[in-house]
Amino acid sequence: MTPMAKGLVKPVRSLLLQAQATIAMKVQFDPAHSRRHFSVAVSDYVATVFMADALALVQRLAPHVTFELVPTSERAVEALEAGTLDFLIAPDVFAPNTHPKLPLFEDTHTVIAWTGNSRVGKAISLQQFLNMGHVAIHVGEGPAPNFDELFLRRLKYKRRAEVVTHSFDVVPHLVVGTNRIATVATRLATKYARFLPLKLLPLPVDVPPMIEALQWHKYHDNDPAYVWLRGVLKREAARLPGPKIPSN
Repeated sequence: MTPMAKGLVKPVRSLLLQAQATIAMKVQFDPAHSRRHFSVAVSDYVATVFMADALALVQRLAPHVTFELVPTSERAVEALEAGTLDFLIAPDVFAPNTHPKLPLFEDTHTVIAWTGNSRVGKAISLQQFLNMGHVAIHVGEGPAPNFDELFLRRLKYKRRAEVVTHSFDVVPHLVVGTNRIATVATRLATKYARFLPLKLLPLPVDVPPMIEALQWHKYHDNDPAYVWLRGVLKREAARLPGPKIPSN
């Protein structure tokens, strides 16, 4: 493809998206009978603490609507821009400002350790946190850091990553049976602490709450199906209990 042809692709795609969006706005959306299909980019953390319950609610309201959940990554952002992805759920700081977004819920971060880890008690100091081995999370394919790592770098703190995984849900399992620690979202920590031998400790670093935001292409802003699903997800997010570390 010549450079001139490549330069024409984006404007043509934009015109097609506008035309499709205009048509969609004129079509009534009946949740009980619709067979719409939505693609949503989410991390496994969001799938575990939020989407599982949200999709159960959607099935009761719209039994024929289907979904594909795809991983969050740089490619997901590109797919949203190209109109091949319907929704993206990601921390607000990572969501591009070129399209509308809606805050869904907040979460804090918590340090997790195996209950048999004798190196930490009911709390962990900053020095312990920095000196101990970590199970770290790296999401996506590029060099961009995870949410908590972003703020650790801003504070010029460097932790010792002994194990790196691309899955939030795997982290608690990798901590058990070791003297390693990990930093995970509090809702995920409390969920896994119900059936894994984990102790939950306050994070000794001032990391602000993480806001998970729902984003969609601007051309779909008034699509009745999109409006409906955004409302359902927002209501489900409002039902989430606040993130809180249970007393050990």
